[in-house]
Amino acid sequence: MLINYGCEIGITVPRATPLISLLDVHPERRKDINTEAPFATAPPTQAMMYFDSFGNQCRRLMAPAGDITLRLDGTIIDSGRPDDIAPDAREVQVDLLPHYLLTFLLGSRYCETDRLSQVAWDMFGGVKPGWTRVQAICDYVHDHLTFGYPHASATRTALDAFAEKKGVCRDFAHLMITFCRCLNIPARYVNGYLGDIGVPADPAPMDFSAWTEVYLDNRWYTFDARHNKRRVGRIVVARGRDATDVPLINTFGPHTLKTFKVWADEVVPDVRKASA
Repeated sequence: MLINYGCEIGITVPRATPLISLLDVHPERRKDINTEAPFATAPPTQAMMYFDSFGNQCRRLMAPAGDITLRLDGTIIDSGRPDDIAPDAREVQVDLLPHYLLTFLLGSRYCETDRLSQVAWDMFGGVKPGWTRVQAICDYVHDHLTFGYPHASATRTALDAFAEKKGVCRDFAHLMITFCRCLNIPARYVNGYLGDIGVPADPAPMDFSAWTEVYLDNRWYTFDARHNKRRVGRIVVARGRDATDVPLINTFGPHTLKTFKVWADEVVPDVRKASA
């Protein structure tokens, strides 16, 4: 399967402002890229690429005063298979976890493990450990929160989402991550492209999507509390402890969003050309 992915984000800054973007396909998936136009800004601005502590590909630039647009477009080869399912996957004891995973057991900006620990154990402590428990958390978050773009809030935490019972995909991910960590299951936040491939088209304009990766049986598995379905065509952009670590654009000064376009569509082969 071939997927055309990309984005175009335009902002306005009142003065020259340092900016970091995390819009590039994650290094783990770059081997699957078929074609990709160079990362472009309008007006043209020199950008320096680097990798952050989580292994994400980042770009650092100075946005000139006024309008600036960032654009990326490419195609990527995808297996076309849905997210993996492993009903027998087991939890890994904390003392057996690799050192680098311990940070994904701790509280973070949007994931208040200290405030939700007792709730998590009360609700899920008696559920069979492993895949069954993680899926129970996913089911609960999916049913507990009401999704809606008007519910978006840059400051809503997992505890807020739990209390308010609403949010967008990042809130679903934060609440699931928090419950998992409370139960000593490593969980991390993922941002990326997820088009309407193999599912009915969503009439709302496409956005980047957030989901969760949970560590079971010595590997990471994908869980998506917002959709609660095994989906096809996920393209990871960045991973971190929570949304703090993976902002699409982080400006070191005020900015105003002017345009926001995202696409991730299956490229349908031209049957006429193939038969010619």
